[in-house]
Amino acid sequence: MIAQNTKIPVTVITGFLGAGKTTLVRHLLANAGGKRIALIINEFGDIGVDKSILAGCGDETCREEDMIELANGCICCTVADDFIPTMKALLARTDRPDHIVVETSGLALPQPLIRAFNWPEIKAEMTVDGVVTMVDAAALSEGRFASNEAALAEQRAADEMLDHETPLGELFEDQLIAADLIILNKTDLVSPEALAGVEARIREEMRQGTGLVRAANGQVDVKALLGLGIGSESDLEGRQSHHEAEHGGETHEHDDFDSFSLHLPSIKGRDALLEAIGTAIGTHDILRLKGFAALPGSPSRLAIQAVGPRVTAWFDRPWEADEARETALVVIGQSPLDRIAITRCLEQAAA
Repeated sequence: MIAQNTKIPVTVITGFLGAGKTTLVRHLLANAGGKRIALIINEFGDIGVDKSILAGCGDETCREEDMIELANGCICCTVADDFIPTMKALLARTDRPDHIVVETSGLALPQPLIRAFNWPEIKAEMTVDGVVTMVDAAALSEGRFASNEAALAEQRAADEMLDHETPLGELFEDQLIAADLIILNKTDLVSPEALAGVEARIREEMRQGTGLVRAANGQVDVKALLGLGIGSESDLEGRQSHHEAEHGGETHEHDDFDSFSLHLPSIKGRDALLEAIGTAIGTHDILRLKGFAALPGSPSRLAIQAVGPRVTAWFDRPWEADEARETALVVIGQSPLDRIAITRCLEQAAA
């Protein structure tokens, strides 16, 4: 058996929708210090937005052959079918990576993924260096998750027979309790007083010994991310998810979430598109929207990321000569999404 210190270390990066995982990974790749890193990206939706953003970063560590996208569903639900074969393929390479980074879908439970590293096919040659959970400080300070938790706590106090949580609340807590390191991101968007409150709430949920660091725009010292040496797959005590506690470890379903994609061959312009996106988010139960847009007369692709009411857009790279210049968006929200109404709303930006 291969010694622990010769195993390939794997960093799992998880966190809720829009917390900043892709931004963190991009920063990590740009500051890898010469390490050869393989990246596994799990998307929720059928347009590979995150991989495309990372592939356009222009850094040597963003090589196409080192990026593997798993788009057949939530990674925690497809461990046997997708994840394990992918890891075995990496082990079979003649140029094995020095480190592997797994960016999970925002809807993934980390626990099944951590346990997968105890599978005989990979246990002897890989280890979980650490689980990193990204948290959106601005979202929590606005009460979009914290307020739900408080309301549920009040309901439990009033009725001892009531013992359930919203799916979003459970998922958020499961990602916190699985973490070895929690990155409280977007702290530049929160007042010092509100930030202290958010941090205090997180500390109530996380396991003892878990690290907590503050960040803006995913800027964290790479030395704090790589080389933690936790061996998380052998340190499972206290990481149990809500679903495992309630259902004996059975595979969970994502019936509480819905996603779909749409394409617009042409749009009126940037302002019209962002206005349509803002209207759709404000009218429908959309948690996350992301994608790319082709602006009239622009040689560059407009990347779009929306979390709750915040919509950001920037030109990430020029269009390739053989690329279809169209606007492609992924919409994620609580089920069921009114796809027809949302599509009609976004089509208001079409030329």
